[in-house]
Amino acid sequence: MDSTQILGYIGALIVGLVLGLIGGGGSILTVPLLVYLLGYNPVIATAYSLFVVGASSMVGTYQKHKKGLVDFKTGLAFSFPSFVAVYATRRYLVPGIPDTFFSIGNFSLTKDMGIMIFFAIIMIIASYSMIKNRKKRLNNSKSQSQPYYKTFIQGVIIGTITGIIGAGGGFLYVPALVLWANIPMKKAVGTSLIIITINSLIGFVGDVQTLNIEWTFLLIFTGIAILGIILGVFLSRFISGEKLKKSFGYFILIMATYIIYKELN
Repeated sequence: MDSTQILGYIGALIVGLVLGLIGGGGSILTVPLLVYLLGYNPVIATAYSLFVVGASSMVGTYQKHKKGLVDFKTGLAFSFPSFVAVYATRRYLVPGIPDTFFSIGNFSLTKDMGIMIFFAIIMIIASYSMIKNRKKRLNNSKSQSQPYYKTFIQGVIIGTITGIIGAGGGFLYVPALVLWANIPMKKAVGTSLIIITINSLIGFVGDVQTLNIEWTFLLIFTGIAILGIILGVFLSRFISGEKLKKSFGYFILIMATYIIYKELN
């Protein structure tokens, strides 16, 4: 095991710690960690991230279920269009993206570059939701249920985004469940985990059919991330996750800016 791999496993522990401490957002670090530190291309990195996110969310779902904070009926209903979109995205859309979108002079927008820039844009949106205290705003908003066909369309859109970037998308699913499915905020957070678990693992199945997976590395990386979650949940008894979330939001914003700068230079 070389020093780069050791740093990668330390990074996995940090991802888990963040997830355990603030309840979300940590998975968005997985792709940059795999790409820029461990040298994986974005397609492989987003695939591995889906597995890590799915396994981690499964642990989180169990923890929330013990507290009665998971609405399985709504979660499964919402996850159907999402996991179909995630699977189709990983199985057909991502492999079908051209290696080069376009070229202007010496500049070429490649597939890998496009995925990372799109990922950075989603990171910026996620950072905004953390910095602006979305939780408080959602608790104060008036929720109304909507026809299922609208939920279906929204699930497809969010699932497609999740499939492309390889992150859980909790920052998208939680407001969707609160504003569109009329679920209380705390239960929406727990319910989003079952959706993320199903989406991520089914999306990864699409990758297994098209990519060569380094199972030993992936399982060790995922196991360390899960240990980080368990440790983070323990530490959350002594550290305020809400106070950390805003600072982490700024960190994500800086990371997103770095990714865009690195990809365009």
